[in-house]
Amino acid sequence: MGRGDALPRRQLLTDEERHALLGVPHDADGLARLFTFTRSDQNLVAGRRGDANRLGFAVQLALLRHPGTMLAHLDQPTGPLVDWLAGQLEIPPAAFAEYARRPQTMTDHARRLAATLGLRMPTTADLPVMIEAATQAAWRTDRGQPIAAAVVAALRAAGVILPAAAVIERAAIAGRTRARKRAADTLLAGVPDAQLAKLEALLVPDPQFGTAPFTWLKAMPVAPKADHVRELLDRLHLVRGIGLPRDTAGRVPEERLQRLIREGHASDAHQLGRYAARRRYAILVATISDLEARLTDAVLDMADKLIGGLFAKARNAARRRFVASAGDVSRLMRLFHGTIAALAAAQESDRDAFEAVDEMVGWPKLLRVRSEVQTLADLAGEAPLIRAADRWKTLRKFAPALIEALAFQAAREGDPMLAALGLLREMNRSGKRDVPPDAPMPFRKEWKRLVQDGGQMNRRLYETAVLATLRDKLRSGDVWVERSSNYRRFDGYLLPQAAVPAAAAGLGLPAAADEWLAAKGQELDGRLRRFARRLRQGELEGVELRNGRLHVAPVKASAPPEARAFANGIEAMMPYARITELLHEVNRATGFGSAFTNLRTGERCDDENTLLATVLADATNLGLGRMAAASHGVTRDKLIWTADAYIRPETYKAALARIIDAHHALPIASAWGDGTTSSSDRQFFRSAKRGDAAGEVNAHYGHDPGLGFYTHVSDQHGPYSARVMSATSHEAPYVLDGLLHHGTGLRIGTHYVDTGGASDHVFILCAMLGFRFCPRLRDFPDRKLACLEPVASYKELAALFGRRIRADVIRAHWDEILRLIASLRVGTVLPSAMLKKLAASQRQNQLDLALQELGRIERTLFMLDWLESPQLRQRCHAGLNKSEQRHALAQVICTFKQGRIADRGQDAQQFRASGLNLVIAAIVYWNATYIADAVAHLRAQGQAVPEALLAHTSPLTWEHIGFSGDFLWDRAAATAGRRRPLNLSRLRGAAA
Repeated sequence: MGRGDALPRRQLLTDEERHALLGVPHDADGLARLFTFTRSDQNLVAGRRGDANRLGFAVQLALLRHPGTMLAHLDQPTGPLVDWLAGQLEIPPAAFAEYARRPQTMTDHARRLAATLGLRMPTTADLPVMIEAATQAAWRTDRGQPIAAAVVAALRAAGVILPAAAVIERAAIAGRTRARKRAADTLLAGVPDAQLAKLEALLVPDPQFGTAPFTWLKAMPVAPKADHVRELLDRLHLVRGIGLPRDTAGRVPEERLQRLIREGHASDAHQLGRYAARRRYAILVATISDLEARLTDAVLDMADKLIGGLFAKARNAARRRFVASAGDVSRLMRLFHGTIAALAAAQESDRDAFEAVDEMVGWPKLLRVRSEVQTLADLAGEAPLIRAADRWKTLRKFAPALIEALAFQAAREGDPMLAALGLLREMNRSGKRDVPPDAPMPFRKEWKRLVQDGGQMNRRLYETAVLATLRDKLRSGDVWVERSSNYRRFDGYLLPQAAVPAAAAGLGLPAAADEWLAAKGQELDGRLRRFARRLRQGELEGVELRNGRLHVAPVKASAPPEARAFANGIEAMMPYARITELLHEVNRATGFGSAFTNLRTGERCDDENTLLATVLADATNLGLGRMAAASHGVTRDKLIWTADAYIRPETYKAALARIIDAHHALPIASAWGDGTTSSSDRQFFRSAKRGDAAGEVNAHYGHDPGLGFYTHVSDQHGPYSARVMSATSHEAPYVLDGLLHHGTGLRIGTHYVDTGGASDHVFILCAMLGFRFCPRLRDFPDRKLACLEPVASYKELAALFGRRIRADVIRAHWDEILRLIASLRVGTVLPSAMLKKLAASQRQNQLDLALQELGRIERTLFMLDWLESPQLRQRCHAGLNKSEQRHALAQVICTFKQGRIADRGQDAQQFRASGLNLVIAAIVYWNATYIADAVAHLRAQGQAVPEALLAHTSPLTWEHIGFSGDFLWDRAAATAGRRRPLNLSRLRGAAA
């Protein structure tokens, strides 16, 4: 197998992955760890004659131990290794040059060492073993590194010297190809020919759909309209009509299945028609199975929005009526005030009350407003259900088809919710209009009274109440739908119970609640008593207790004037660059572009200009068409093809990780932090205008609909995660998403958020998952402390306490808590999904309460930290400022289409968020390198640059970056790789 020179080089690994697996370290620590010789090693080397032979023999010995190959097979520099070994052996490094010119001696030494170490040379007979090892690894993943690592491990286990890297990669590629074929065969096993024929028919244009059915199925409407619910149900009926076996998707590992699904969604019918039959059928089976879940979720999501919209419109209408009646309310309240005054005067003067009211107010006047008062009273007490039911016809446009198409399930047999749905289904089928008097009513008591008002069941109110309650139960998981991803049974998101102990033990969590409660109780008691003493003695800086209420002094800016002046001077030195040039330069430095791999072949994109233009089109909100029109060197067709083949959530995530890790490794980054703390916040972006609204209205941000990008930023200013969220959703559920699933090398320990990101649930989840959660609570004085001991134990603080912690609830649900925490750590479910379900839950409300009780303990401990440590308050404030700086830069970049995110689909919106975050990360990295150059220049000029001042600089500045105008990609590529001179003229101008 030799060097593999005759084999075509197809790259499976990135340079970084290849070096990590097969590379020889260059740093002193790595060399010392792997290549320090024992006395017996030195004796073995000493048996060679001459310095050249001894040093060459030593290099061969070292390489056979790590990475396990011969010098002749090595395709990387050996200089650092030679120098290290020469120093150990006290031989001049130059002696190695003579050894390298004698290939026969090299081969003889390699064979002698192989025999000594019990190794043998690789042969072609080893290829099947290598390929099978790769196949086994590739069964669960398509990523090159674990597949190649499996090949290397198999060779080492067999005592085989590693062949050239090209041979290993070729075997890994062959194994991956075989694994893909096995996956296809497994997926198609048991799928009858009749179903295969139906799948084939999906690729044939059909006049009924105006295109191929496969294309029509994937083009799902997203605007929440009743007609669109029916269109989604039509697609769902077509998918179900194919009749794939229910267990089809579960036959292959999830990562392998997802690869087929991604390829199916990215390919049109014509492309799939050109694939080999087995591959085509496998992609179709995977995609159709996925479409059933997606369509089910889309139907329920849209129904959720429509039902919720009925109640939102009802509340808004009531609010408008209140506003419109403000004048009447004022007039009637003055009349009421006069009536009270007349009655008070009558009592004081011992007059007849009626006469006094008639004289001072006028009894006829009171009688005339009687009906107005009743109307206003009715308006104030009107239930939203009544107004929502006024739009019952909207529900009727889709509800019967929805109830008929989906099989809802619940944990309890005979659940009243399912019985109510069954009743509506039967009424729809039979055409009956009247709801029977004994109809199940699975909704709240006040609604029951309204539905039964007058002794007869109101059909409109009943059906509206049932569907609104169904919406809530679907959200919580109390009711679920099979073959759904977002509306599964609550337990379906969690780890199997048998897998929980190992995962929980890895987090250091005790198996019994009493152990946790004892430790926390002792800590909490000691902290509360210390706090009471320090508060009494006035030892808490900026904290006072006045009239039973805490007063905390606001955090003041910590940057001295000289720090701002220094930061301005550094900023003035930044060289000018266009964004196209900056992206090229950062790509050359970090290799983030190599993370964008082809969906079908796994190969990296070789068109750097088009790839970067595609990313920038997402970041700026320009879109591919306008980017092509504004660019030189790329075309619209290339952009569309590149976006289709290379841009995916996982490639964006991998590319971002490359930049963040490279930035973290820069020495200058430590000036801003050590990468162990971070902050997160939501940034609001307006969506398309109302007629095509893709977002929701949050009054906090004005009257325009929109959506949020929830971003995590490290203390080094690196934006390491970005997630699209609803404008009306609470931020707290998304905090842990970024902390657990960012994919970078950062090791975050402490996390800061503003008030919107805080909840008791997040406090406890962060604590149990190993994070310190530090929110800046705007309503801090209104938050109550909690204790496990009786409140009377802390008499001085009695006004600050809420109710006592319910330890009994915690004990009763400890096993469920551990299962949830373990599931979040392993990644079987996103924290945001579970927190939303718990918040909406009815059946699981005891688990929700148990988490809340634990969270109150953690929040109290945090509040004590906050009150006792002005430094913590200052750090939190500084951390959140970094998020705000990132938001300011985002607004500068995402300017096209007035900054409105017009995309309706969440996938497209996520691409916008990911592209924007990637470009910001690139700017942060690029700026950091030139800030380092500026600091080096100042120090070379003899100017002191204290670290304390350097901490107040920021790599999030942008005045020196050109974002607008034509995008000249070829010109930018030609200049990439050359360092730019600092702008010293601006520095001199600033100094003058």
